Amino acid sequence: MALREMRETTMRRRWFSLAVAAGAGTALVLAGCAAESSDTDAAPGFEDCVENPNECNTADRADGGTMVWALDQAPDGYFPWSSEGGSVYTLQAIHGILPYFGQFMPDGEYDYNMDVLAAEPELLSEDPFVVEFQLDEAAEWNDGTPISADDVRITWMMSTSEGEGHCEGCRPRATGNFDVIEDVSGSEDGKTVTITYKDGIAVPEWFSFGSAHNIIGGIAPAHVAEQQGWDIDTPSDLGEYFEYLNDNPAEFSGGPYLLESFDIDTQVVKVPNPNWYGEVQPTLDRLVMRFLTDEDTWLPALQNDELHGGSPAGFAEDVVRQVRDMEGVRVHIQPGPSWEHLDLNLDNQWLGEHQELREAIFVAVDAEDIADRNFAAIFPDYQLRTNHVHSEDSEFHVDHLEGTGQGTGDVEMAREILEAAGFEGMDEGPGGLTYDGETVGPFRLRSTSAPARATAQQLIQGYLAEIGIEANIEPTDDLGGTLVAQDYDLMQYGWSGSPLFTGIGSQYWETGSSSNYGNYSNDEVDALIEQEQQAPTLEESAALHDQMMELVVDDAYVLPLYDSPVYVFVSEDYANVRDNTNTSLRAMYEHHYWGEAAQ
Repeated sequence: MALREMRETTMRRRWFSLAVAAGAGTALVLAGCAAESSDTDAAPGFEDCVENPNECNTADRADGGTMVWALDQAPDGYFPWSSEGGSVYTLQAIHGILPYFGQFMPDGEYDYNMDVLAAEPELLSEDPFVVEFQLDEAAEWNDGTPISADDVRITWMMSTSEGEGHCEGCRPRATGNFDVIEDVSGSEDGKTVTITYKDGIAVPEWFSFGSAHNIIGGIAPAHVAEQQGWDIDTPSDLGEYFEYLNDNPAEFSGGPYLLESFDIDTQVVKVPNPNWYGEVQPTLDRLVMRFLTDEDTWLPALQNDELHGGSPAGFAEDVVRQVRDMEGVRVHIQPGPSWEHLDLNLDNQWLGEHQELREAIFVAVDAEDIADRNFAAIFPDYQLRTNHVHSEDSEFHVDHLEGTGQGTGDVEMAREILEAAGFEGMDEGPGGLTYDGETVGPFRLRSTSAPARATAQQLIQGYLAEIGIEANIEPTDDLGGTLVAQDYDLMQYGWSGSPLFTGIGSQYWETGSSSNYGNYSNDEVDALIEQEQQAPTLEESAALHDQMMELVVDDAYVLPLYDSPVYVFVSEDYANVRDNTNTSLRAMYEHHYWGEAAQ
């Protein structure tokens, strides 16, 4: 494929997928196209978001003021590189601190960040793949250090797996898109960055390197490591720098905001970066992001002018109704970037050794019933999920659950699967299921306590009881830590992110991947993952992911449930707030445009 044709193909995309664990917990990063959402419950300011998603709710700003924004869960780390820190909440908490090269806009188009870049990137070669980024001369960190190729290089090295030899002790949650790089080098005082990929590697999404959708949401500073006494060319030093970033609030910035304070239990406070070189300057004196896990506190806070908006990952029907009915508050609901799924821990002896048991569990679960109970009354246009990579709106969508019974709630089919495999007691209620005279389970069923998930957990507990399985619900307030520790038998959570999807199979299912929390391993899937890294087009990448999904479904490892609806709410006293369901950042994707509405 010619360079120009490849670029035009990649830039025409209008689909969704993912890359970071999210929802009310960990974030990797994705699902459904904002441009095709309905205008359900669109309020003044949001009424044209379907037709004009990039500019709806636009107004002039006044200088000054403090805005308080809600996150519906506290982050688990100060920096989103690690599995425990890699949630949408950490990404949102530090957004505006790291420079990035581009992002997908609400309408699905990719937009280069010309505050950081001096020109659009170029694909110099296809064999091997070589990409060049030109950094703007004015782009610098808040202490005056130029943003340079060293920053891009350290971001690459600290995002690779330890076997690559660049970093000893780094624990990035997703390495697939970085292990395929051979070298990152700089020229012209570090303002020209050349990225060379390994032989045989194809990168159809090359343009998105360094985007707001990557593992940390941008580019990390190399000079801060050096200021702390670490040599960026010494692998063990990079490992120490990794932990330093994970354990300490950032005191640096290459974006429009600085962190004035970051209390990991309560809130993060952002103030304008006085050395911000970008075209659009923040007008707010302070942006306070409060970690409000109890949605019931939002209503009185809004009424008392102690809270001004939020774009929650969770969806609580009663809260949406009440916020929507409040005078002076704008609300918009649409399909979101996250999809819910039920995962199994294959290190549990019962679940790991009995594929038929896993399959029966997935057949007994009724995804439509869960979605209907949670969303039908207020958002009947919800979408069930039948693909682990592409939503139903994607041109690459294939229904991988059709004909399997998984997610249908067919109790009789589930019992037949168990009976054929030698299980007994399927119809004797919770705790009745046995195998060779031994009771199966009980299993710990875990998730966060977000309202939609709490409802889902109760329903799943009931479905499993109908096939003789006792499932004990154990909520967690630390989804990332719980997943990393494999402290569950069955876990419901969400993946969230952007329209990018190449390399997702490696992140989800590759043996040993730090995001493969349930310890799934299939040699055929691993081989397809290696093959996908060499796929020259998005069509070939999608086809290989389809082959992976067929195997994952057969192995009954992950059960897709539904695309999670989302909503944004904001006081009418604030301007330029709108949702972006093409990113884990949601409404915060350009939050330096926010401000008090001019009178």
